[in-house]
Formats: sequence, C-alpha cells, structure tokens
Amino acid sequence: MQGVGAALGPLFGLILLGALLGRLDQPGGDFWPRMERLIYFMLFPAMLVATLATADMQQVPVGRVALTLLGAMGLLGGGLWVIQRWLGLGPPAFTSVFQGALRFNTYVGVAGAAALHGEAGATVAAVAVALLVPVVNVLCVSSFMAAGTLGSGGLRQSLLALTRNPLILACLLGIGLNLSGIGLPGWSESSVELLGRAALPLGLVAVGVALKTRALLRLDAGVLAANITKLLLMPALVLTLGLLFGLDPVSRDITLLFAALPTATSAYILARQLGGDAELMAALITGQTLLAMVSLPLWLRLVG
Repeated sequence: MQGVGAALGPLFGLILLGALLGRLDQPGGDFWPRMERLIYFMLFPAMLVATLATADMQQVPVGRVALTLLGAMGLLGGGLWVIQRWLGLGPPAFTSVFQGALRFNTYVGVAGAAALHGEAGATVAAVAVALLVPVVNVLCVSSFMAAGTLGSGGLRQSLLALTRNPLILACLLGIGLNLSGIGLPGWSESSVELLGRAALPLGLVAVGVALKTRALLRLDAGVLAANITKLLLMPALVLTLGLLFGLDPVSRDITLLFAALPTATSAYILARQLGGDAELMAALITGQTLLAMVSLPLWLRLVG
C-alpha cells in the first residue's frame, strides 16, 4: 500500500474544489443537480458493471468480507435502536442519525480503494458496494417505516425506488455477466470502462458542492451519536472483525476504508422525501466529510 496521505490527498483535494465551486455558485444554475443525476444513473453504474463483470472474484474472500461489513452494520444498527430513547431524539431526527451512522460515501470509497491498492483494491471495493448498497438501503427505509415518518404512499414509493436503484441494478448486472462467463465482450469492455472512469473525479467534486457550511453550527446528541458511531465505532468494529476472520491485507484495508467513510450525500434527499430531519442530515454529511479528512487517514495508517 502506498502512503495513505499520497493516496487520499488528491481525493480530498477534489472534494475541497467542489466545496469552493459550490461556494462560488459555479458554473451556476442547475448544473450540479443535473450532473449528480448523470453520475448516479449512468457513470457510476457503468464503473460498477465494468469492475464486477471482469473481476477475478476468486481473489476476494467474499464470505469473510460480507461477515465483516454486514456484521458490523447489523450490530451497530441494532445498537442504535436499543439506545434510541436514551438519546432523547424524535422519530425524524433518529432516522437521520440512523442514516448518518450506517450509510457511506460510495464515491470516496471506490476512489480511495483504487488509490490505495490499484486494481485489486477496486475489485474488493466493487464487491463491498455490491454487498452493502442493497442492505443499507433496505435498513434505512425500514428505519423510516419503524419510526412512523412515512405513510403508505411513501412506503410504496420507497419499495419501488429500491427495485429501481441504479447501483443495485448495476451490481446485479455486473455479477451476472461475471458468473455467466460472458463478461464484457469486444469493444464493450473499453467503452463501459471509459464511461465509468468519469464517475469518480466528478463524483468527488459533487460531494464537495453538496457540503453546507451553515450546517456545521448544529451540535447536539444526534450529531454526536451519529459521528461517534460512524467515524469511531464502525471502523473499530470492522477492523476487529477483519482480524478475527483473517482477512488478507488488501481486503482488510478496503473493509476498514469503507467502515471509516463519511455518510452519503444522497441521505439528505432520502431524509427530505421520507420525513427525516433534513437539517440534521445536512449537518451530519458536512461534518463527517470534513472530519473524515483527518480520521480516515489515521485509521488506515493504523493498519498500514
């Protein structure tokens, strides 16, 4: 693994560039909302298909990676429900804390994995995305249902959105092409790979544009609970489980990377649509992204 600072520095540089562009309102208008849709619905799915369809899955301990990541997510998600009353949060605020503690920024994760371990890291990252994206979406929608913040109409829309999630569909397509032996024949591999390459730099800039500096003024029990769970407890538990299950160094590093990621910017949209606390969600996204610039390299240096 190359130097953590050298690997992650350019990624955080692109996020800060996005924050500057957002502050200056450049290029202006609805450019960035449209760009985010292009990244989410086309570029990032293309990258996942290109990686999963051609990856050598036999080099990835899928079962142990799944136990490590999903086990930690299940334990901490359940723990949050146990301490819900102790936190003193209303249902909308708790759903935002739940998302802030479990969701992860996929763009930063995949870009960081490739920067740290090249093609091998990108393959493990694609497997992690395929495992985590469906599960975390189901868990978060379930948290809105359990908290009672959405009605029957919202429930139907949420379940329908899960079946149409472009990242879930891309993972299923890529894995299907891989297992069938079809892969990406002929020129299609180069075309899909080129399309996917645009996803990470644009995605990282878009992460910076979405940051809301005013949200940093909020500091309460919800912010503390989500940040401690996401940036401290989650990576510590994943690292412990990874060592317990004997993960190889590449898989260990990438699972730790995904565990220590800040929450996803898309969580803000979900909070607005399904009755969560959108203001709290904005505070978590902004605060965790900035804090992760310090905490993420420290976690990786710990094992590096």
